[in-house]
Amino acid sequence: MTGTLRATLTALPLAVALGLGLATPAGAEPPGIPDPATAKAALAELVVAPEGSMDGYDRDKFPHWIEGSDGCNTRESVLKRDGDGVEVGSDCYPTSGSWYSPYDGETWTQPSDVDIDHVVPLAAAWRSGASEWTQEQRERFANDLDGPQLIAVTDNVNQSKGDQTPDEWMPPRAEYHCTYASMWVGVKDKYQLTVTEAEKAALQEALDGC
Repeated sequence: MTGTLRATLTALPLAVALGLGLATPAGAEPPGIPDPATAKAALAELVVAPEGSMDGYDRDKFPHWIEGSDGCNTRESVLKRDGDGVEVGSDCYPTSGSWYSPYDGETWTQPSDVDIDHVVPLAAAWRSGASEWTQEQRERFANDLDGPQLIAVTDNVNQSKGDQTPDEWMPPRAEYHCTYASMWVGVKDKYQLTVTEAEKAALQEALDGC
């Protein structure tokens, strides 16, 4: 055995122990995520305003998981998009596959363990401008498969987020804060929603860390 080969083999257990050179599971990401520079520029242009009222809010004012032209609803479409090796039955519900949640680094094989997160929560959107929208506009927002608004993640992580903004909650995996902030800004920019001072500062900090 050559000295180079021996050194390589000796180093392997240490590399494994340290997690060096090991691939991180990767699920599909939502489309339209701006790069950090673009997100910073968009953040600078967002209107800063105090958080609005929850008066009149109801999730039913954001009809979601509507059926698409392929017969699959929005949740099923995101599960197919974001999963790995996903097979579905005639009803569009996954029968096999796995889902990597970038928020916390966990992988799941049961779709019941996965939630579809509205990156900008419906209630947060309501407080930042969506209360003035039509029902049709809110439906488009809640089912947007063309932008970075929907992502498959671990259910209890999504539930811990609730309707909190980035100054109150960020994904447990610090490595994902840059992408999460970029997605958030991308959505707020697309729909011309406002941000609070605290929200803007948290987003700026995350983007500065990219």
